[in-house]
Amino acid sequence: MHITTTELFLIALLVIFTLPYLVWRLLGQRSWAPLVVVQIVGGILLGPGVLGAALPEVYTLVFTDKVITALNGIAWWAVMMFVWIAGIELDLHEAWAKRRETGTVALLALIVPLGLGAGAAAVLLATDGWIGPGGAYWQVLLGIGMACAVTALPILILFMENMDILRSNLGQRILRYASLDDVAIWAVLALILLDWERVTRQVGFLLVFIPAALLARRVIAAAGERDRWILGLIWLIACGLAADWAGLHYMVGAFLSGAVLDSRWYKLEHMDAFRGTVLMTVMPVFFLSTGLRTSWDMGGFGVLAAAGLLLVASVSGKLIGVQIAGRLLRWEPGEATIIGWLLQTKALIMIIFANILLDKQIITSTTFTALLLMAVGSTMLTMPVVAPLLSRYRNIRSKTAETAGVPAEASAPAARPVGAAQGGG
Repeated sequence: MHITTTELFLIALLVIFTLPYLVWRLLGQRSWAPLVVVQIVGGILLGPGVLGAALPEVYTLVFTDKVITALNGIAWWAVMMFVWIAGIELDLHEAWAKRRETGTVALLALIVPLGLGAGAAAVLLATDGWIGPGGAYWQVLLGIGMACAVTALPILILFMENMDILRSNLGQRILRYASLDDVAIWAVLALILLDWERVTRQVGFLLVFIPAALLARRVIAAAGERDRWILGLIWLIACGLAADWAGLHYMVGAFLSGAVLDSRWYKLEHMDAFRGTVLMTVMPVFFLSTGLRTSWDMGGFGVLAAAGLLLVASVSGKLIGVQIAGRLLRWEPGEATIIGWLLQTKALIMIIFANILLDKQIITSTTFTALLLMAVGSTMLTMPVVAPLLSRYRNIRSKTAETAGVPAEASAPAARPVGAAQGGG
């Protein structure tokens, strides 16, 4: 019986959406991970490294070249919208208002894991198989180091929602630190992607982007909210196209297009709904396309050992950096450990970051697989570790508050709603 490409595409979508949901719901995994984490793991399992090795006939039957091309198109658009929203939600206004505290934490939470990650990368790069055909040693070293320093802001928001601290003062502080690091991540990525053969285009893109952003801000701000969404998406596509043409990658353009906009132009409930819709309807396809890029060419043990090394560098780097910041800023006992564990969450942003490095052939698919496994491990550790720490912290705060006769800070609402606080412009 002949199966058409359309039917194979729909079969692939059925698998992508059904299996992770059933695992997440039936096994009751809400206590340690949101659905997106299970979907990321599902994407790895459906890739050539697992399904392709276990059932090669099934894998090649469903994931034909035409089906993969169609899925990749959806994945590109999905991740562009997702990064655009992350850019809009950056809390740059609040970060600037409290720049000393925010800058101290964000800098240490970035520099220390970056340094340890680069050190781990140097160990890996002593052997062959980690540098892509289009990559230089310094690019891979800095890229892996930065991957260890990334904080996944969207996943961090989901985790803090689950733990009921998103709108607390503690949650707002964590968002400020993560927001500033997000800016640094994309700046470092632009440096890594700097192509001296196309530097004229890249400089031209930046020179044109500044006046274009000012014009876009004026036009979008003057429009009604429904028109703002449409105009914002047009602006997103144009920036992605221009950045990719300049050699910076369309994801850099997608992030910049959102970062220059202001979330106060959009209603909080609409912003949350849009992000939720993107996560639910199209991002699972991106997770699968990510899984299709995994490779075990150097052997399963070698990739797992590399992922373990990077995981240790990533987690310990964040914890050490935030602990130093906590001592400098004289935080209360327990705060630095909670904040450090939450900021080490990787998942989506690191996977997007690594995808770009792989697209540009700076890293190999084996390096990508090690980074992907590190991101999944980092993210899956977060909630089981933080939940008891947060419970202990709340108990201490409650007892202190009872003694002093004031409400505990950790459960107090922030001064501004999270959507309004996370302006990108």
